[in-house]
Amino acid sequence: MAEYLASIFGTEKDKVNCSFYFKIGACRHGDRCSRLHNRPTFSQTIVLLNLYRNPQNTAQSADGSHCHVSDVEVQEHYDNFFEEVFTELEEKYGEIEEMNVCDNLGDHLVGNVYVKFRREEDAERAVGELNNRWFNGQAVRAELSPVTDFRESCCRQYEMGECTRGGFCNFMHLRPISRELRRQLYGRSRRRQAPSPSRSHDRPRGKKRQRSPDHRYGRF
Repeated sequence: MAEYLASIFGTEKDKVNCSFYFKIGACRHGDRCSRLHNRPTFSQTIVLLNLYRNPQNTAQSADGSHCHVSDVEVQEHYDNFFEEVFTELEEKYGEIEEMNVCDNLGDHLVGNVYVKFRREEDAERAVGELNNRWFNGQAVRAELSPVTDFRESCCRQYEMGECTRGGFCNFMHLRPISRELRRQLYGRSRRRQAPSPSRSHDRPRGKKRQRSPDHRYGRF
């Protein structure tokens, strides 16, 4: 019996523990979920909840109507955000193996930033220091996440451009960074290996990204 329970733990057959929380570190039902959310006491991965704001979803004019933001501007904005968060977290807390940002629209996933450190101690310290700090005008909410293998968390249909659920899919839609930024961030240490190229973490860019020297989204 014990072996059977262990074999189905965190799967859809598990009637006690929430499989979505186990795989994704988030559940659309939140605290109202009928199954348990077993929050980890130690993990390499942290999640910064709802941290990234896509300008295409938030840009509004003075009369309340939405402003058009081009795909190029969105990618530039995203690359700047990703570089700033990645660099500051790695400099302050330790080596990062992988960082991913959700492009979903559901409240439980929108703007979530998942950071997998090389060491569990670094993740624990990051959560302890980041909570209740501010970034880009909002309070940072950080917690340890059970996610360790993002291949199990991602929407395969989204990666192939075939997801019919759109932004409200319950699996992660990970927004890719540009190729040059990926090489810059993940190539700085020979000990670190870049995320698998089989996942959609890079997107070709037509021109080299330029970042304003005084551009800051906000320090942790």
